[in-house]
Amino acid sequence: MRALLAFRPEIAPALGAFTDELMHAPNSLTQAERELIAARVSHLNDCTFCRESHAAIAVCHLGGCEELVASAVADPEQAPISEKLRALLALAGRVQQGGGAVGDGDVARARSEGATDGEIHDTVLIAAAFCMFNRYVDGLATWAPSTWEDYEEMGVRTVEDGYRPLPPRGVEA
Repeated sequence: MRALLAFRPEIAPALGAFTDELMHAPNSLTQAERELIAARVSHLNDCTFCRESHAAIAVCHLGGCEELVASAVADPEQAPISEKLRALLALAGRVQQGGGAVGDGDVARARSEGATDGEIHDTVLIAAAFCMFNRYVDGLATWAPSTWEDYEEMGVRTVEDGYRPLPPRGVEA
């Protein structure tokens, strides 16, 4: 992703700030929950790079719980997660199908499980954003690392630094 933004550096500050605010800034959804939403949508879109990188970030936020993350990404209805998160992941899955696929029942379910209007809003925005990011990454045939260790390293870096774009090589931050 950083390489794509380096190709169009004039876009990087806006996308980096947007993503950092959405995924890393303080919010009533935890950073792990937001990363699970991103990984789930990326899984549904079959975007290997985004699924694996955001799953790795979620694992870091959850103290290494790889099985929990894998379960939530693959099948949230069976995963050992809260009913609220299960409902938000289902809502994100509807957004992935298309905005018109979201029904009143999807939002009602999330509310009945304790999701606030802000959390519902942010879930929809994260899901929509990751549909775009998935298409951006896959549409430009981006290279994806082949080992989980590479994704773990990216996960640690993102947990520590957020989503701000890195300065160009040779330039001090």
